[in-house]
Amino acid sequence: LYNKSNYPPYAGGGGFIMDGPLAKRLHKTSEMLELYPIDDVFLGMCLEVLKVSPVGHEGFKTFGIVKNKNSKMNKEPCFFRSMLVVHKLLPPELLQMWDLV
Repeated sequence: LYNKSNYPPYAGGGGFIMDGPLAKRLHKTSEMLELYPIDDVFLGMCLEVLKVSPVGHEGFKTFGIVKNKNSKMNKEPCFFRSMLVVHKLLPPELLQMWDLV
């Protein structure tokens, strides 16, 4: 489906932050491109047209977090404090995390 050998840089799923003007430009750009079935990659395709490069941030844990099930750290608010987006937590784990923070 994709006519290039590599996907463009894109923001991995789960969440991202952008300003309003960029969101409007992305909307216009998305209407000019053929829809691609992987939303993350489609966003990257739109960003590529706009010549905007996504920037990683340590607070985005889009591949989940490494937790030692027996670690006291899991109950520490500071463990979660700097995280903005966390993937692969079950609903009870998310509620626990938010209660801690």
